[in-house]
Amino acid sequence: MSTTAIRGGVGESARRVDGVPKVTGDFAFGSDLRAENMLWGVSVRSPHASASIRSIDLSAAVRAPGVKAVLTAADVPGRKTFGLEFCDQPVLAADVIRYVGEPVAVVAAETLEQARAAAALVQVGYEPLPVVSDMEQALREDAPRVHDFGNVLRHIHILHGDPDAAEADVWVDGYYETAMQDQAALGPEAGLAVPADDGGVDIYAVTQWIHVDRQQIAPCLDLPLEKVRITLAGVGGAFGSREDLHMQVHAAMLALRTGRAVKMSYGREESFHGHVHRHPSRTWIRYGATKDGKLVSADVRLLLDGGAYASSSPAVIINASTFAAGPYEVPNVRVEGTVVYTNNPPCGAMRGFGAPQVCFAYESAMDELAAKLGIDPVELRLRNVVGKGSVLPTGQVLTGSAPVREVLERCAAIPLPEPEPERGRDPIAYPGGAGNVSRGESLRRGVGYALGYKNVAYSEGFDDAAEATVTLRPGPGGPVAVVETAAVDYGQGLYTVVSQIVRTELGAEEVFLEPASSGVGSAGSTSASRQSTMTGGAVLGACRAIQEELKRGPLEAPVTRTFTYHHRPTTAIDENGQGDPHVSFSFAAERAVVEVDEELGLVRVLQIAAVQDIGRVINPQGAEGQVEGATAQGLGLALMEEVRLEDGIIRNASFTDYLIPTILDAPPVVTEFVEDPEPDAPYGLKGIGELGTVVATPAVVAALRDAVGRPLNRAPVTPDDLVGIRPPAATSGRAPIPDVPGQNAVPEYLGMGLGQQELMQRRD
Repeated sequence: MSTTAIRGGVGESARRVDGVPKVTGDFAFGSDLRAENMLWGVSVRSPHASASIRSIDLSAAVRAPGVKAVLTAADVPGRKTFGLEFCDQPVLAADVIRYVGEPVAVVAAETLEQARAAAALVQVGYEPLPVVSDMEQALREDAPRVHDFGNVLRHIHILHGDPDAAEADVWVDGYYETAMQDQAALGPEAGLAVPADDGGVDIYAVTQWIHVDRQQIAPCLDLPLEKVRITLAGVGGAFGSREDLHMQVHAAMLALRTGRAVKMSYGREESFHGHVHRHPSRTWIRYGATKDGKLVSADVRLLLDGGAYASSSPAVIINASTFAAGPYEVPNVRVEGTVVYTNNPPCGAMRGFGAPQVCFAYESAMDELAAKLGIDPVELRLRNVVGKGSVLPTGQVLTGSAPVREVLERCAAIPLPEPEPERGRDPIAYPGGAGNVSRGESLRRGVGYALGYKNVAYSEGFDDAAEATVTLRPGPGGPVAVVETAAVDYGQGLYTVVSQIVRTELGAEEVFLEPASSGVGSAGSTSASRQSTMTGGAVLGACRAIQEELKRGPLEAPVTRTFTYHHRPTTAIDENGQGDPHVSFSFAAERAVVEVDEELGLVRVLQIAAVQDIGRVINPQGAEGQVEGATAQGLGLALMEEVRLEDGIIRNASFTDYLIPTILDAPPVVTEFVEDPEPDAPYGLKGIGELGTVVATPAVVAALRDAVGRPLNRAPVTPDDLVGIRPPAATSGRAPIPDVPGQNAVPEYLGMGLGQQELMQRRD
């Protein structure tokens, strides 16, 4: 079903193309899908974090009412594993369990209730094994091996200058932690698989990357790519959690076995176990500076918990490592970054992709350095910010736009909120809101800043590209444009941006978008702040090709053009982390103003001032919405969001116990943009969706430190942290970084995942 037309071009706050159907309830999400005579699929998942599978008894489940199929690893038709970076994750566990919630079997039955009842009858004999639940424990020589080849997934070494010889007047050492965070998308993992007459399967699912889903699914089903057809179902948010496969292979296996359509839709608890999370981090950082505040050295040890399987961890660790010294001119830098396997739930992509964890560390350390030097925190940052022509720790030269100074100065210039009276407010306006038991007896205000940056698109020599087809045809009221793209809009507003580009370039009164599917060329993943640039560039190129055709005469018959957009080439890093790994960068600064009830440890965020460098603003209202949403996720990590684990078991797998910010927690966000177009990018575009998450967490925590005067070196900050009941997160010393041969400890026999090979599938 095509979307409705929009009015408005580039630079206008055009109406969202999906706004009306979502508000009225007509928009079909993945969990709304139905098919005639369909079955329901349900997973059987392990209760253990680490175990051997000794037996699987399906007899009772097979005989249960309504059951049409019960499948295990032995029933996987083709390749037994999948993965974005490495094919290390089983479709269904056969011999070993590596995390709580790992799927062992799948059931199809006539009704959801029958499928659930049958799944409960599957008897699995487990022999529990030792659990590796701590990322530092994973590095010890005597630690159990999560995988036979060891627990180190990837190690990154970056050396720029000579940190050991650097001389400084002042040194600061810091240790910082961030917790595991959930993407908390409102729409759960869901989809429908329908067997086809040609022996293939049609899959309708929530995803972020249609073509790489297919490239992973087809080998597991032992089918050629052309017999696995994927169409995007309505996605209720993603933020990285839909980059990995979830129910797609399982539903397809059941559909092919039964010859009937099979629907699978996770509940909230299963969703927590069925998708990846943000990597917990531990960062040791040492800054050295002259007495006038010029940085001379940065020495960073970074450790990420990747959980049981690789997912996108190899890419996350290089992102985190390359950003670990901050957006500052530092002549001497050493970064040692390691991501490890544990028996915790798998971690992978989440908004920010490694940048939020290190931004929390380097910005906290910058505040400590400012205090030690007696320099204003904003001024210290201004004395060290990168700009066009700066050399980054990887040796990459900033050749694109980099208005970092202006971003920070404009953020600092935004007026602070007016002081509120300590007494006599509406009770909801106190820290803690309606649950507060005081009325302003011990309130402290704090102000904190954070500056951060994030890359746009994929890195390390990856040939990132996007294809789009545009058709312009005559219509009764003027020309009509139709866009075909496999790009995913999961709520961020991409399709509106695409329509604005077409409207601007072709002047069409009506713009329609065909459903995203594998039937058109790949547009790449909706991640890495890339789609407005990449698919926007593809649509722009197709439109301008149509313009060239129209120069030959008036539009009398449909004109169709396809264009593939490539960004500038990048390179992999060498053994010292030197290279040209990133396409371009976006920069952001946020200032948080908080109020803390010092006796109760309750917090109210009074204001966030946000200034972002995004190259060019295509849709002002949509851009502001992206800032506010990203900031809310960063605020959540600062104050409340944490997947709580105990020996690998998630103890808060619900939105009752896993807390996310509500409308009452969301502060006013004053948003401004710096428009400094990126050379060679379509319209000068840069990414926007991740920046707020990168800087919001350190800004809020900095404001809390300013209010209460405590170290607060772990996010999220709890009431106990604020009142001093719990001591700061502690470390025994330098991060125990292992001596890893090369940059990748994963053996060759696993092979590279299809996320790094043959990524650009063209039109079938």
